[in-house]
Amino acid sequence: MTETNVQLPETKSPALRVMAQPADANVHGDVFGGWIMAQVDIAGSIPAVQRAGGRVATIAVNSFIFKQPVFVGDLLSFYADVVKTGNTSVTVSVEVYAQRMRVAECVKVTEATLTYVATDSDRRPRALPQLQ
Repeated sequence: MTETNVQLPETKSPALRVMAQPADANVHGDVFGGWIMAQVDIAGSIPAVQRAGGRVATIAVNSFIFKQPVFVGDLLSFYADVVKTGNTSVTVSVEVYAQRMRVAECVKVTEATLTYVATDSDRRPRALPQLQ
């Protein structure tokens, strides 16, 4: 069952907010899934970079679920949290909400989990820094 008119999470700030534009959609105003995937990757990289203390590279899209369509004019909020760390890797969960500006509604549109690897200046894997 798909939830409609949900509330944005109040306990944290979004990693990224962006409004879908006509260039991001087909002729019917439906936003391309690939564009959403790119934005999810950007949003997920933010906490990964913070945890890694520097450069990261996406190494896996572990899961990606489109729950609702996204339309031109929707204001998207991307919430990203680190859910797991390894020696060199950071796994991040991303939830995406669309505020439908035309109808004053908010829906969860996408859920994804991605894994990033910390890399050095030669783009080789490096160990994550210890937590303070």
